[in-house]
Amino acid sequence: MTRTVADAAALLGALVSIDRADKATSRNQERSTLDYTTFLDPSGLSGARIGVARQYFGFHPGVDAVLEDALEAIGRQGAELVDPVDFSTRGKFGDAEYTVLLYEFKAGLNRYLADLGDDTKIRGLADIIRFNEENAHREMPFFGQDIFVEAQTKGDLTSPDYLEALSTCRRATRDEGIDAVMDLHQLDAIVAPTGGPAWTTDLINGDHFLGGSSSLAAVSGYPNITVPSGFVHGLPIGLSFFGRPWSEPKLLRYAFAFEQATGERRAPEFRTTLPSQISG
Repeated sequence: MTRTVADAAALLGALVSIDRADKATSRNQERSTLDYTTFLDPSGLSGARIGVARQYFGFHPGVDAVLEDALEAIGRQGAELVDPVDFSTRGKFGDAEYTVLLYEFKAGLNRYLADLGDDTKIRGLADIIRFNEENAHREMPFFGQDIFVEAQTKGDLTSPDYLEALSTCRRATRDEGIDAVMDLHQLDAIVAPTGGPAWTTDLINGDHFLGGSSSLAAVSGYPNITVPSGFVHGLPIGLSFFGRPWSEPKLLRYAFAFEQATGERRAPEFRTTLPSQISG
C-alpha cells in the first residue's frame, strides 16, 4: 500500500494548532484535536461530485493524457464527474496577487527578523538588500533582487493599495471563484493538473514553467492536495484536489481513494539525466 496521503494526514494532524501571533489560526480550535487519518477510506470517492477544471488543461499533451486516465479512474471509483467547470475570474487577479505578495513579504520578513533580537545584525528587508549589494559577486552571480527592491518600496498592511489588492484576490478566488463554482455545480471538490513535468535549472534562460492550477487555492487560502497520477517521460505528474475552506477531511478521503485505486506513486530516485529509453 502506498502511504503518501496517509503520511500527509498524519502530519496535518500534528501541525494543526493555534498560533497566538497568527490570527489566521484562531479558527483552528475545534480542529486542533482531529485525527485526520480517520478520514482515509479506499472507497472514499464513491458518491462524490467532482468538478473538472478544464481551463487548467492544455499546456502539455502528455499531462493531458495522464489526467484523462486519472479522470477515468475517479469515475470507476463511483464519483460523478462534472466536466467541465469554468472559472470566470481565471487570469484576472494576477496583478493584485503580486501586489499582495510584495506587501506581505516585506511585512512578514521584517516582523520575523525583528523577533530574532540580538541574534542577528540583519533587522529587516533593507538590511538584506544592502548585504546582497555589498556581496553581489557571491549572492547574485546569476539573478538580481528585483522583487526584494520592489517590496521595500511598499508601505505597511494598512495601505489602501494593499487592502484593495487583498479584497480583489479574495473576491476573485473565493466569492466569484471556488465558492461560486462549487455552489453552481453542487460540488464536493474540484480536480485539475497540478503542474507540468519537472525541468532542469536553467541559469541562463530561467524557468520553463508550462502551466498549473495552484493559484486559485493558494491565493484564496483554501485547501489543496496533490497526488501522483502518472508519468511523462519518466517524470511524475500530479492531480490536485481542492475545495472549500475546512474541507481537508473530504480532500484527504478523495485523494487517498484515488491513490489506492491507481497505485501511481513510485519511490523517488536521484538521477543525473533521464534514461535513453523511457516508457510511461
